[in-house]
Order: sequence, then C-alpha cells, then structure tokens
Amino acid sequence: MTPFDQLADTVLGGTPVTPEQALELLRLDDADVLPAVAAAGRLRREHFGNTVKVNYLVNLKSGLCPEDCGYCSQRLGSSAEILKYSWLGTDDAIEAAAAGLRGGASRVCLVSSGRGPTDRDVERVAAMVGALKEEHPQVEVCACLGLLKDGQADRLREAGVDAYNHNLNTAESHHDTIVTTHTYADRVDTVEKVKAAGISPCSGLIAGLGETDEQLVEAMFALRALGSDSIPVNFLMPFDGTPLAGTWELTPLRCLKILVAARFICPDKEIRIAGGREMHLRSLQGLALHVANSIFLGDYLTSEGQAAEADLALIREGGFVVLGSDDDLVAASAPVPQATEPSIRRRGAGTPVSPNA
Repeated sequence: MTPFDQLADTVLGGTPVTPEQALELLRLDDADVLPAVAAAGRLRREHFGNTVKVNYLVNLKSGLCPEDCGYCSQRLGSSAEILKYSWLGTDDAIEAAAAGLRGGASRVCLVSSGRGPTDRDVERVAAMVGALKEEHPQVEVCACLGLLKDGQADRLREAGVDAYNHNLNTAESHHDTIVTTHTYADRVDTVEKVKAAGISPCSGLIAGLGETDEQLVEAMFALRALGSDSIPVNFLMPFDGTPLAGTWELTPLRCLKILVAARFICPDKEIRIAGGREMHLRSLQGLALHVANSIFLGDYLTSEGQAAEADLALIREGGFVVLGSDDDLVAASAPVPQATEPSIRRRGAGTPVSPNA
C-alpha cells in the first residue's frame, strides 16, 4: 500500500488532511503523481462513482467590467480582443442554454461581467431562469453575477436559481496583489449571502496567479471552511492585453498535483476542472477526470474550449458516464465515434516525401 493509499484510508475514515499533508501533495515528485492520482481517485469514486457532471456556460454580458482583476480579459483597461456585448435577451439566453443541454449538460451557468447586479439585473436574470425552467424543468441553474447586495440572493432563490458561483480565486494573503477594486472579504460576504438564502455555494480558485504553494493550500482550506459545494479549479489563461499576459507557471503534472490536493482536502465536494484545462492539462485531461468529477462542456466566457464532442469522448473513453443522462449513460444525442481506419503511410522512408519527424 502506498503512502497515498494510507492517506486516503485516513480521509475515508473521517480524519481530514492537514495543511502540512496538503503541501506535501503539491510538492510531490513527478514520479509519485500516478499513485497519488490513484489514491485520490478512490475518494472521488467513493462519493461520485464513475459519473461526471457536465456544466455549460452562457455568457449573458461580456466585457465592459469596471473591476481590475489582473487575470481577467474582461477587466477595466483590458485590451484583449474579446467579444463585448450587453445583456442577451431571454430568447437568446435560452437558445444558448438549450445547446448545452442537448450536449449532455445538466447544469447551466448564467454569467455576467461586472462588479455586481443591480436589482433590475436580478429581475432580468430571474425572468430568464423562469423561462428556462419552464422549457427544461430538470435543469440546474447556477448564476454568477458578481457581488450581491442584501436581498438579491433571496430573489434569485425565489426565481429558481439552484447554485451561485462566486470564486475566492486565491488566498486572502495573495488577494490584493491581483485585484484592488474589491476585497477578499467582499467575496466571502457574497458566498455567505448565497448560503443564507438557501442557494448552493459554488466557489473555487484560479491556479497560476503567482501564488506560493502555501497560498494555494490556504485558498483550498478557505473553500473547505466556507462550505463550497462545488469547487471549480481554473488554470490561468494569460490573455494578451492583461497584466498577467505571458505568465506560464503551470505544467500538466503541476495541474494534476493541484487537483489531487483539492480532492484530498475536499473529498466529498464536486471538483470541476474548469477554465484553462485544455491549455494546461493538455493530454492529461482524461487522467484528471480520475480526480475531478465535473467539467465544463465546450466554450468558456471569452475563450473557446475544445470541441464538445471531444469533451464527451474524454468522459466516455475514460470509463466514465455523464451524470443525469438516461441510466447515467452518455447522452443519447452524443454520437459514438467510430474507430478511424489506419492511415496508409505515404511519406518518409521509401518515398520522396519528408518524414513525419
């Protein structure tokens, strides 16, 4: 039995990991990553079996944000060449959401840029949620509208919002180095408002912001203490035109170690591989699903993800099934790809064509 299996046994027995143990997981030798993934996978399967929850983002309002978050392509002063538009109409929002549901998503995340919604914005989103649930009664709706004022979370709950996303993003000790227009306490306050309203809190982090190992662990333990039900683990996408452009701190193995630490710290919580997974996990995305149990389908807020068909193939070929589909099988609308026939070599040795090397 590996030390990681012993640690998994301890966690399964009800004893949580310590910050020191979590630091050790982040600092694993690369040669130890596979056994650590296997042990983390035991925790994942204990609580989630072989299911993967599929989520779909709808960006209701893009760009035009007054906040100065250094990692964000929608920030004040960003020159990233992203789509910028004001609020989608209800029909357009429902059409976009329906595309994700047809692809196998069970949760739709309705997101808008900005510091936080006005009461009029909340009513706009409430109408969208009502219309969406009228057409798709089984859908889970997660809203992500920024910092909330008193009473706004209650109104969203009345409208049928099931979850609310507001990421802590990083450790309190690192927060002021990445944003100055709001505080860490502001973020915590919104998550507390959400919980008080009876909405499921969704709060996660962004790795690769220049934080230390200790600060990553600090952020993960803060999410555990906050009681986040679902934890999106994002990996920095260093957009040109933002202060963190050119920041490349992550490797595929580093990302796996971060996910392993998150699973050991929060063994029974939904761990979602979120923005930047294609860019940073790359060929290890399938392996990451043995630790995480949730994924975004298709595109993100301002960046494109890999093809939705590839996401579903990633789930299926890893031996997983889409949560909530018929008998927890991959959604019937997703075609099962046929194996491609061998491609006859017509280059390299024995030909006048350059080799594939």
